[in-house]
Amino acid sequence: MKERVRAILFTSNDTMLVMKRARPGVAPYWVVPGGGVEPTDLDRETALKREIKEELAGEINVISLLHVLEAENERQYFYLATIKNWSFEERTGPEFADDSRGEYLLEEIPFTRGGIASIDLKPEAIGDLLRGALSTTGGLYAQTDLRQPPE
Repeated sequence: MKERVRAILFTSNDTMLVMKRARPGVAPYWVVPGGGVEPTDLDRETALKREIKEELAGEINVISLLHVLEAENERQYFYLATIKNWSFEERTGPEFADDSRGEYLLEEIPFTRGGIASIDLKPEAIGDLLRGALSTTGGLYAQTDLRQPPE
């Protein structure tokens, strides 16, 4: 089974970083950064940090595992994390060199109902989870092992 890791990334501005995917013939949609776990990765968190380094030239603080989605041949692990610095211009992921994969555009959106509603976040289950967290006492952090936001 293929394993993927993704980060729900929060900035110090209380925004969330998402990637807008623009491909010919497909309506734009957004995903959270991340990618596949490789055999050389020590564990899933190491894979996530490597992916963020490749995709955003950034370093993250992983807070906790937030959600797992399982499909027929794939399992995706979604982590809650914070990021202080990133440089989308210095990204190095192999997907950025392949024009046939379309564009990857980094965007900061407010972590509000309106912010989440303004994008077509994929997979839909993650958008639902985030919208639900905004309606819950304790918010997204109530969904994790932590009961308060990181500093």
